[in-house]
Amino acid sequence: MQTARIILTGLACCLLATYAAAQAQLTNDPFPAPLEAAKDIVAVDFVEFAKIPDAEGGQAPRLMHMAEAPGVQKYFFSTMRGALYGVSRDGKIVQPYLDINDPKWGVPVQFTGNERGLQSFAFHPQFSERGRPGYGKFYTWLDTSKISPTPDFTSGAASSTHDQVLLEWSAKDAQSAAYDGGAPREIIRTAHPFPNHNGGQIAFNPLAQPGGADFGLLYVGSADGGNGGDPMNMAQNLNSPFGKILRIDPLGANSKNKRYGIPASNPYAADGKDDTLGEIYARGVRNPQRFTWDAKTGRMYVADIGQSAVEEISEVAAGANLGWNIWEASYRYTNRQVDVTGPRAGAGMTWPIAEYDHKDPILLGSNMAVTGVAVYRDRAIPQFTDLLIFGDNPSGEIFYIKADAPSQGGPGAIRRVLLNDGGKQKTLLQVINDKGKAEGKPAKPRADLRFGFGAHGEIFVMNKQDGIIRRLVASR
Repeated sequence: MQTARIILTGLACCLLATYAAAQAQLTNDPFPAPLEAAKDIVAVDFVEFAKIPDAEGGQAPRLMHMAEAPGVQKYFFSTMRGALYGVSRDGKIVQPYLDINDPKWGVPVQFTGNERGLQSFAFHPQFSERGRPGYGKFYTWLDTSKISPTPDFTSGAASSTHDQVLLEWSAKDAQSAAYDGGAPREIIRTAHPFPNHNGGQIAFNPLAQPGGADFGLLYVGSADGGNGGDPMNMAQNLNSPFGKILRIDPLGANSKNKRYGIPASNPYAADGKDDTLGEIYARGVRNPQRFTWDAKTGRMYVADIGQSAVEEISEVAAGANLGWNIWEASYRYTNRQVDVTGPRAGAGMTWPIAEYDHKDPILLGSNMAVTGVAVYRDRAIPQFTDLLIFGDNPSGEIFYIKADAPSQGGPGAIRRVLLNDGGKQKTLLQVINDKGKAEGKPAKPRADLRFGFGAHGEIFVMNKQDGIIRRLVASR
């Protein structure tokens, strides 16, 4: 009798699983209606602000990130190859600031392929305050081919392709035209199992005030480690830094390796469990390329690159779970497809405020990757006021949604931003290729869009194809 009961129970489970599989509707096109390509377009002008020098052999420098140093009257831009440049506020002076690949630093940047390299950098909010603990300090988050040191974190894989390191640099003179400090201090080292899905942005919350709980804390975007589908299920694993947004005190020392601090206000810091990392601020991200804070509401938003179906913009709060790899955006994820039955049905998940799929006709076939992101509360470009700006990396499409409008995700509220150029409205990729054509250069198949956002309403558009930094300005 007991054997028969076991057999019947097993048969019932199999039948239920078969029924559930039959009920699923798997697709890579959850939003068959295309984006409103011609509706409510915002068109803006642009100027060619500055040009970063080509790399060896005339190759484009592969522009990646932009940041401002508090109290320094210039902008800083980085390349995937590991170089930092200082650019005057008028764009007329471009000076090398730091070459991380210089052998004297001992940290060779691994920039092979599309996804490895110098991912991001950030200046401590006390960078220009002489006598303060953060004076002269800035941080880089990069991939390196030097993997001999023992990593702080591993994926559990038998081997790794490279390490990712968070480094602290200390300038002697914060106002120096070029970095004048010594070798960097290593803060975190992570062994990566695959070459893709590496680090994302690092940043200090620009809204945090001295004495506030968030002041001086560094947010670190850490992707799921690569391959596809998060094969080792790390994004949901609270004992892994992969697939997370971390928050640390780079000047503290209560971490396991004693080289940084874990803020007591972090959502898991008080757990005291060996299988939970106190560094984690939010989990369930796949490839958190860029994040930002809204100056009006204080909310944090992330642009998280999807797997094979959906790109998303989501709000991030302390302890948030954005769902990956159980969910891809609003849908259950199954073997590189999403199930459109029962969207947003998971308890305790944070759902996107905007999302678009990989089949939209204005994008580049199979290449999609969301980037951004900024909530524009300035008046310098009136067309952008109170809009959330983001884009699609490969195609160079720039998008917006209304920042204060209620959202249930999906693509319905997404509209396009086009660039006025020669009397025509163009995408960034069209601008790049028309410029190249005039110079006798072959057309580029993709733009590799990146944004830079200044503290006073500046929006810069970068790409990995021509080294030109373009600043968006109000239409005349």
